[in-house]
Amino acid sequence: MRNKNMDVVRGIAVLGLMYMNVYFFGLFEFGYVPQPTPPLSDDVIQTVNLFFIDGRFRTLFCLLFGAGLYIQWQRYQNITILKKRLKVLAVFGLLHGFLLWAGDILFIYACGGWLTCKYLNADNSIIIRRAWQFLFIGALMSMVLMLVEPYIVINRTDSAFLQSYEQTLSSLGNILGTNALMFVIMIIAVPLITLWMSAAVMLVGVYIYKLKVFDDGLPAASVRTVGCIAFLLSCLRVLLEYQHFQLAHVLKEPLNWLAALFTALLLIHIIVKAVHKDNWITIGFMRLGRMSLTAYISQTVCLFLLFKIVYPHWVLSFNRIDYLYLVTVLALIQYFSFWLYSCYFKLGPLELVWRKLSR
Repeated sequence: MRNKNMDVVRGIAVLGLMYMNVYFFGLFEFGYVPQPTPPLSDDVIQTVNLFFIDGRFRTLFCLLFGAGLYIQWQRYQNITILKKRLKVLAVFGLLHGFLLWAGDILFIYACGGWLTCKYLNADNSIIIRRAWQFLFIGALMSMVLMLVEPYIVINRTDSAFLQSYEQTLSSLGNILGTNALMFVIMIIAVPLITLWMSAAVMLVGVYIYKLKVFDDGLPAASVRTVGCIAFLLSCLRVLLEYQHFQLAHVLKEPLNWLAALFTALLLIHIIVKAVHKDNWITIGFMRLGRMSLTAYISQTVCLFLLFKIVYPHWVLSFNRIDYLYLVTVLALIQYFSFWLYSCYFKLGPLELVWRKLSR
């Protein structure tokens, strides 16, 4: 029997991903580039992003993915079946990353899941110890790489940004070629950073599933501690955002992973406690969560078409509030369209393909 709470969390997470990813669909290598004098709303929205969005929904997915692997292992008692599913997911991720968007998470999750499979039968003490060890490895590698990467602050009037815009978006061939190159760089980062970080969070997902956090929420004694840690780490991350020295640049990413982990744990607790009975909002997120793969890829297709094909000039004019408005409209459309679709079909098209190819 499916865990309703996990489906609801997954549905919320898949919509939340758009709020994080949308900035990277214009020019992936730059992300959001502000105007020379950005509006006040930029700072307000970025602060909210750093507290509640940036990395938080990706981490929610990692936690759910780890818990899902454990559930499947309990059901099949056969690691071969799980690894076949991960291989198919990796192929999906490679196609998604090379053809559409370099920020793909499916390939990373497949690799992290493969490592997580080695510990599905381990004791809780080993699982949580490995999780912290993997987090340390990923954080250390991230800091080392950031030390050698030059830290440059740019705005939309800088020649590097404008040249990249002209070259990348001048033709479909350039769009696809640049995206493929960016994805190669992302793949190189997998064994260095993202494999360890994602596997660590997945192991935490296994750990909290075994503790029934997805059923009952966090233990009462832990809620305040987790909340305080999440708040303090997020505050520190916000402070680093506005510091322009090299050490701040080095610490941003590992600190954000930690802040995202504790924030995601708190979000799971809040959602689990809030979902006491079915209502139309809960049911909508639950249905969306059951088709999260299709929802995720459809987001990419939509944003790719908007920012690469139809309105590429948006990257020159959009401020953060414009991205916020756009994603909110798209999230509402996706929420209700998947609600309608689920009235007639139990599985999304990509979930169906994944299931068939994994047999």
